[in-house]
Amino acid sequence: MVVAIVRIKATDASVAFTMQQTRARDRHRRILDAALRVFSRRGYRDASVDDIAGESRTSKGGVYFHFPGKEAIFLALLERTATRLLEKIEESIAFHDDPIAKADAALLTVLRTFARHRALARVFMLEALGAGRDFHQRMAEIRNEFTAVIQRHLAQAVQQGVIEPIDTEIAGRVWFGALNEVIINWVLSGRPERLEDAYAALRPLLMRSVGVAVQPHRPAEEL
Repeated sequence: MVVAIVRIKATDASVAFTMQQTRARDRHRRILDAALRVFSRRGYRDASVDDIAGESRTSKGGVYFHFPGKEAIFLALLERTATRLLEKIEESIAFHDDPIAKADAALLTVLRTFARHRALARVFMLEALGAGRDFHQRMAEIRNEFTAVIQRHLAQAVQQGVIEPIDTEIAGRVWFGALNEVIINWVLSGRPERLEDAYAALRPLLMRSVGVAVQPHRPAEEL
């Protein structure tokens, strides 16, 4: 009987600990979701921990339990965004065998993600640039990670003879940089109304830049 009681108490403690972990993860996610809305609405410099706490319906102490300050919240938001984007990219390129199609799919995944989440695009593409020197190095590293995906598949295209030999690092930066510029313009000006429409025009330019014959135009909704 004593053994049974001890086991029950141990189980109860384990359940309670699991519930605490779940609540902590939920609050962590809720804080980051709220931070995304606050940074998008107020900008990084004008946003405060109080704003984020209010938006997330969490006490200020609860926010500080997870993050030491606004800078840490912003960095965590950038890291989460980059990680999810890279995961989506890897999922999308897995459906293709052709290396050029893989590079194309990588860019299209970024565009589609930001097209669905304009606030995310504003924070990731604009607010991160004005957040200060401490974030510049990490953002440069994140851009390099995305560029490396494109470069890797362009290099495979060269190896397989799909395209002529080119500087794949430069080409990868050009591809990602062009998409980056299109997204920033869309965030700032609202043009085009549908971000997908911009890629319909951009894609042939990117393909021609590496010597790939452009396929007949596809409507934006098919992209």
